Amino acid sequence: MKKFFANFKGDAFGGITAGIVALPLALAFGVSSGLGPSAGLYGAIFISFFAAFFGGTPTQISGPTAPMTAVSMVVIAGIIATHDGDVTKALPYILSVFLLAGLVQVGLGILGFGKYIKYIPYPVVSGFMTAIGVIILVTQILPSIGYYPKEDTEYVAQFKPQAEELILQNILKEEAGEGVLVLENFKETIKKAGDLQQDDIDKESKTLAKAEASGVLGTLKVLPRALQQINWLEIALALSTIFIVYGFKKITTKIPSALVALIVVSGVAYGFKLGYRTIEEIPLGLPKPNLEIFTRFDLASVTPYIFTAITLALLGAIDSLLTSVVADNMTKTKHNPNKELIGQGIGNSIASIFGGLPGAGATIRTVVNINAGGRTRLSGMIASVMLLFILLAIGPIASKIPAAVLAGILITVGIGVMDYKGLKAIPSLPKDMKIGPIKLSSEVLIMLIVLVLSSTWDLIYAVGIGLVIASLLFMKKIGDLTAQSSDVKPLKEEAWSDEVDFPDALEEEVFIKHIKGPLFFGSTSDFQQLAKQIPSTARTVVVRLGRMPYMDQSGLYAMEDVLVDLKKQNMDVLFVNLLTQPRYMMERIDIIPDLIPKEHIFEDFNSCLQWVKDNVKDQF
Repeated sequence: MKKFFANFKGDAFGGITAGIVALPLALAFGVSSGLGPSAGLYGAIFISFFAAFFGGTPTQISGPTAPMTAVSMVVIAGIIATHDGDVTKALPYILSVFLLAGLVQVGLGILGFGKYIKYIPYPVVSGFMTAIGVIILVTQILPSIGYYPKEDTEYVAQFKPQAEELILQNILKEEAGEGVLVLENFKETIKKAGDLQQDDIDKESKTLAKAEASGVLGTLKVLPRALQQINWLEIALALSTIFIVYGFKKITTKIPSALVALIVVSGVAYGFKLGYRTIEEIPLGLPKPNLEIFTRFDLASVTPYIFTAITLALLGAIDSLLTSVVADNMTKTKHNPNKELIGQGIGNSIASIFGGLPGAGATIRTVVNINAGGRTRLSGMIASVMLLFILLAIGPIASKIPAAVLAGILITVGIGVMDYKGLKAIPSLPKDMKIGPIKLSSEVLIMLIVLVLSSTWDLIYAVGIGLVIASLLFMKKIGDLTAQSSDVKPLKEEAWSDEVDFPDALEEEVFIKHIKGPLFFGSTSDFQQLAKQIPSTARTVVVRLGRMPYMDQSGLYAMEDVLVDLKKQNMDVLFVNLLTQPRYMMERIDIIPDLIPKEHIFEDFNSCLQWVKDNVKDQF
């Protein structure tokens, strides 16, 4: 217990700061998901607390994130559509999917799958993250200009014939399900159809209109119509929010700019009594468990979303473990990936019971926590308590926040979540495959396929297709280049025959690393351990690359990260026998000459040894 409170002051300050940073994002993700701001807040409260308590990354702050919210939107919209557009009816089934996703994460952690997350290729992750940014950015255009399709009477009227047809189909299905002979009771069917109220048809029409205008393609379809009905007050609020989010960062980064934008723009709108659209009302009091998840559970309704739940679990695992790596680098610690998955799964499971959105480890909130002094799991628990206090203290006030303000915050999130590093690399990556007369990079092809399919079709299937293509292309490349198995693990190095005469006096100053086999997405994690393997006495690192015939984009960036770390430690890095393909890749993103000058690249070990003798002095 004493150890638990050993860093109480730092953890308290870190947790409170992270909780404040999480507030506007939790509200925005909740509104964006379709379940309302309270769902985002509940998710942030429960996931932050239980993922911190049970997880394997002490400094991690968890809650709803952009990728998890984007996939959740698909689940929510699909289930609501099958329940006549009624969120209340659909909610138990939606939360059942979220609960299942959390349980899958717990199972993955128990079975030890945390160590396998590293096998997701970089282009797939890059394409997916950029697609998340595109989805959030495009889908927030309509609320930021104050256009809501189901409130456009003329637009909704287009769906009335389809609504009447759908309602009739539902009547026929109900009668067939009850064992009624439809033809013999056709008069009864006609009577039921005649008893339909106009309100029923209008409600179904609004549901169809909202569904038709959802997603990237739906938004683009209805955008010309929306631009003719711009609400200038709403767009002014959204643009003001965006301006403050980016502008305030130039003044200071100690106070979260999204929170400043939320308070300032909402305060002005409320203070001047502008006729703006508010977010949904946040319920007063403590969150209550939704026990209908268990009492009204229907396997048939949830079955179509089992694969989606598994994808949510995997996405949350990737999102969390990537953030764990960031936390490790900042705190010089090592997270437990399987324990982290169990913690995230428990957090998501409990959040679903209380009506919260699923989430994962959040990079920005975790970085804020660490920079503010957070060092133990207590910081994540305090962040949760902070959000709960905000919910209880200012819930009614938060319900007055303009919807356009949250849309503006989400637009900045969408812009920020895109993988610009991967996008900038597109022109410089080698064109290593040919489709008809067109030559292009296989890495770029995978990224673009995942990006386009995720944005316009289905996030889940897009990732699956990207993984399959990446695996096939990788197998082809490896088959073409080498039959050797990869060996880049940070094991104790055994001297090669030409290293026998290496000067004994320089053995403590010079560390020699051998890389045997390709450096690809499956071996990058082991390679990144190189920096930890180097003795503290070493000032020069010799990397022998004669048996590394190939590196992919994941390997390229892993190499860059290691070299940057070594440069920060003022170490000289020497390359020996660098082969054509890896050299070409490293020249494309300026590893050569920015990190490895050309005079530090040697064709053979003898010439490298001569440089060492001339430039490295015995310090011991």
